[in-house]
Amino acid sequence: MIDEFAKKYLHSDLRDVREALVWKLDGLSEYDVRRPLTGSGTSLLGLVKHLTNIEYRYFGNVLGRPCPEPLGRWDDERLWAEAMWVTEHETREEIIGRYRRVAEHSDATIDALTVEAPGYVPWWPRPNVTLFSILVHVLTETNRHAGHADILREHLDGATGTEASHANSQPDAAFRQSRFAEVERAARAAVGTP
Repeated sequence: MIDEFAKKYLHSDLRDVREALVWKLDGLSEYDVRRPLTGSGTSLLGLVKHLTNIEYRYFGNVLGRPCPEPLGRWDDERLWAEAMWVTEHETREEIIGRYRRVAEHSDATIDALTVEAPGYVPWWPRPNVTLFSILVHVLTETNRHAGHADILREHLDGATGTEASHANSQPDAAFRQSRFAEVERAARAAVGTP
């Protein structure tokens, strides 16, 4: 049986991973949070924008609790086409502020509903869902993109971890180079390449 403890546990994890994601932007230039860091154009700020839309969609529309701040319908193709990148007219403060406001609405929805509260996801093969299934889905999606953010941030300046307190305990450049060389040597040895 799924109970309120499970809901609280998952909700706590969602709150933690949201903060880790936003922390990944700290200390970076405006360019670095916006620039494409993958072939598909993914950026750190774009990940925050995307997850704003995910929470808005699932904890708002799907559960019959639309956010007071309109972002668009679930079937708005423009919204989803622009969801993973940030235009030059959008500011970091706007994106993060909207993420936090939508998260507050999501938190209110999670707190107000039971784990068995019904929802409807018209684009899923089995569209009848519960708050619990939506909570698991959004937490999974957020963790997935927080993992992307981990890699993108490490690529930019070497920072790893989930919170600012880890910033002071980062391995130095010599350790990183040594570890990289060790892993590269092992990979080459595994395939017989010198």
